[in-house]
Amino acid sequence: MTYIRMEDYEINSHTMALLAKENEDGQVYTEVLELGDRFDMTKCPSDIVDDSCRYFASSLEGRLAGTKQVTNYTHKPPIVVSEAMSIYFFPIISPKRKDCTWIAHKYVLTYVSEPDHTITVHFTNGESVNLPVSYGMFANQIQRAAHLQVILQDRFRQADRIAETFS
Repeated sequence: MTYIRMEDYEINSHTMALLAKENEDGQVYTEVLELGDRFDMTKCPSDIVDDSCRYFASSLEGRLAGTKQVTNYTHKPPIVVSEAMSIYFFPIISPKRKDCTWIAHKYVLTYVSEPDHTITVHFTNGESVNLPVSYGMFANQIQRAAHLQVILQDRFRQADRIAETFS
């Protein structure tokens, strides 16, 4: 894996996780996990998510409001970063906190509860990370992200069917 410091980054189809880390000065930064790479960013994860949402013509605030409108989820809601690329992420704590880690739904293979009340997440590429959350909370976040994805995909299919009717 490559370890480099970058200033700008947009979430893409290879982004698996944005892990919140803290440096020796107490500043939060991000360790980005991609399918074949790993590197650090000076921004906190939620700032990267916001920048990426803006890159795809929205904002983190807009995506959170959209999820609430569609699902009624108000606490730790999942978001779609890009509809066109089917990029869905979910937070493990409040997305308003700088130390919020974000996980890409499609890359989670399995997750295992650990004796210290954390979980180990295994990604589809064989990498794994340990996160300071309970198994039940993580399972709930996985379910919510899947639910959001199903709702939006159904809406896109319905819109396509309507468009075909008028073609």
